[in-house]
Amino acid sequence: MARLFGTDGVRGLANRDLTAELAVDLSVAAAHVLGETGAFEGHRPTAVVGRDSRASGEFLEAAVVAGLASAGVDVARVGVLPTPAVAHLTAVRAADLGVMLSASHNPMPDNGIKFFARGGHKLADTIEDAVESRLGEPWDRPTGADVGRVADDSAGAPDYIAFLLSTLKGQRLEGVRVVVDCANGAASGVASEVFERAGASVTAIHCEPDGLNINDNCGSTHMQSLQDAVVAHGADLGIALDGDADRCLAVCAEGDFVDGDQILAILTLAMRNAGRLAHDSVVSTVMSNLGFRQAMQREGVAVVATAVGDRYVLEAMKSFGYTLGGEQSGHLIMSEFATTGDGLLTALHLTGQVATSERSLADLASVMHRFPQVLVNVPDVDKLRVDAPAIVAALAEEERVLGDEGRVLLRPSGTEPLVRVMVEADTAERAQQVAERLASVVRETIG
Repeated sequence: MARLFGTDGVRGLANRDLTAELAVDLSVAAAHVLGETGAFEGHRPTAVVGRDSRASGEFLEAAVVAGLASAGVDVARVGVLPTPAVAHLTAVRAADLGVMLSASHNPMPDNGIKFFARGGHKLADTIEDAVESRLGEPWDRPTGADVGRVADDSAGAPDYIAFLLSTLKGQRLEGVRVVVDCANGAASGVASEVFERAGASVTAIHCEPDGLNINDNCGSTHMQSLQDAVVAHGADLGIALDGDADRCLAVCAEGDFVDGDQILAILTLAMRNAGRLAHDSVVSTVMSNLGFRQAMQREGVAVVATAVGDRYVLEAMKSFGYTLGGEQSGHLIMSEFATTGDGLLTALHLTGQVATSERSLADLASVMHRFPQVLVNVPDVDKLRVDAPAIVAALAEEERVLGDEGRVLLRPSGTEPLVRVMVEADTAERAQQVAERLASVVRETIG
């Protein structure tokens, strides 16, 4: 049976895969597991619960709150807020558990449940496995005064905004014109205020969630409207958030796309120059662009590579004390301030670099040359045989021919029966040709 928890919580089609019954059971199981590990020892347990703007989040929030309260946990509902806001509030409220209802950048019909442990950290794999193993088991239900109480936490949004502004340490964004695309998602109620209070001139788009329009042709997965708006308003840059605002992509004044690798490069050098980049190292995944790696090498910054997924980036950062890491998708972690990726935090500090350097975003991003990248998915193959001799030989030959002018990554999907072939080369045409040749070998060998 497939593991219920993925790399970012439990996710699926709301009311089909992710039902109210499952939400109740997961919440009860999480309360029991954390209680038995000593997380609740000596005090009445508390939880912070938030959600993004999806319509399904309304009934799923009710189910999660019911499950937690029935297990004796007091619940503070913070309403529609970004995922990193829930992580932050879990920490500063000294809550034993945080729960976020969101499917991030997925289409509106999907939803998800993500748990945070005390301190605002994601649950360890072993804890998630324990929660999953306890689903539906019989249990002794508390009664009377021992059942959990439920209250709305109206201070959640103001406290999160104040936290974000505090990370600028007095820096102001006066003179910078920014367009923010909120993806009709979780940041819609806080993004404009954050930038305005920091001193920027703000134009907000896709900032009117109705429960159905989250990520709908907007946000970090659909950049065109932001690119158009930046040019039309004569802005210095544009910020694209996703549905739960844990990632950030950008657009320069000319309307060109600035991806997560470029943002990571800009912030890496800014932190290095300020003496805040621990070990003069940055963490990224194996999917980071070759141009990023080359730029960091030129600048004398070590790149620590991890498997794909922000949880693996975070694990490396925590294990060795690194202060910055991220993914090409725009999911960046600034551990000096946060326990998880935070799109608004990233956006503020990126905008801060434009303000203080008096350089354009395009100029700052030019620190790295982004190699054309092609990704081909090869479905319906035996992904466990990706190390077959014929595939290994073909991969080695393509790498030999590319040399320093490109890179090849071939890996099995973590969630689907397919193999991903990623190729970077000096031209898009060359990258496409190499990717198609390798995809053909994969199909013929393990299809």
